[in-house]
Amino acid sequence: MTRLGLLRGDGIGPEIVPATVTVIEAAVAAAGCEPIEWVDLPTGWAGLEEAGTTLPERTHTALAELPGWVTGPHDSSAYPQPWRSRLSPHGDLRQRFELYANIRPVRNLPGVRGVVDGMDLAFARENTEGFYSDRAVVAGTGEMMPTADVALSTGIFTRRRATQIAHAACALARQRRGRVTVVHKAHVLGLTMGLYLDVAREVAASYPDVTLDEVHVDAATVHLVRNPGRFDVLMTENMHGDILSDLAGELAGALGLSPSLNAGDDKAMAQAAHGSAPDIAGQGIANPTGLILSAELLLRWLEDHGHGEGLARAADHVRDGVERALREGRGTRDLGGQDSTGSFAQAVADAITA
Repeated sequence: MTRLGLLRGDGIGPEIVPATVTVIEAAVAAAGCEPIEWVDLPTGWAGLEEAGTTLPERTHTALAELPGWVTGPHDSSAYPQPWRSRLSPHGDLRQRFELYANIRPVRNLPGVRGVVDGMDLAFARENTEGFYSDRAVVAGTGEMMPTADVALSTGIFTRRRATQIAHAACALARQRRGRVTVVHKAHVLGLTMGLYLDVAREVAASYPDVTLDEVHVDAATVHLVRNPGRFDVLMTENMHGDILSDLAGELAGALGLSPSLNAGDDKAMAQAAHGSAPDIAGQGIANPTGLILSAELLLRWLEDHGHGEGLARAADHVRDGVERALREGRGTRDLGGQDSTGSFAQAVADAITA
């Protein structure tokens, strides 16, 4: 039996996480797999209420014994101090478990009008370093103000992490169309992004079946709008990948559809690309598709890493169920539909078992 963590998070998290469980359980049953044992653990506001911290030690200890987990978003900006200024629960988990690869596929889905057509690509985003200061240091936030009028932020690029994300990008490309595009700004940031670019070239040379090309990050925004079909896998540093994948997700139809997997060598965390949306929390109208498709990625990762047989079949059921429900006109309000969070998840589950 596969045991997975369940972190409900903040905002719309307590709504979209149970919706995702509904779909995953239907898919696992349809695939003939043993039921998943869910380990419900507190983070965020629930952690503060239970243990006075956004990531209780019992949560970390339990996750250390599990291969993966599904997590809702966190509303870190609303936490009381000092938690607001500290590493977010997601950032903490990425660092503690070395979840260095953030995989974000983006594609047009049936029944959903996109701003552009021909979107079928994936981001391999380095997930622990780069220009996100709160994820680049072991203690503190990576930001400082030596005077009231001067603010500094630290960006960190290491050969180790650049090598890991380059291998992840090339391995992902092998499962897709065999092309990796390195997104960079090395002509301006010659040392930091220069190291990142050099490592990408070195690693790609060991994948003769993968074609490597390079594009400046500002040019990448233009190509995503005008000709997204030129991309297969985009290898990015942390902040660039966050921004570009959000842009691509919205161009494909809606950010609420965008899945995301945070993966390391031995653990993975399913987490949708969108945020906690506190303005609609508790109303039952949040779109669970992004997290459902994130869990699909987690199921594939689990089987690839020896944590259960048949889970890739279950993942196929998840994907097919989402597409069938959307094709039949089901959807939440952001997609122009009439479904609640729960009724859309049930529609997907029904499509799987039909």
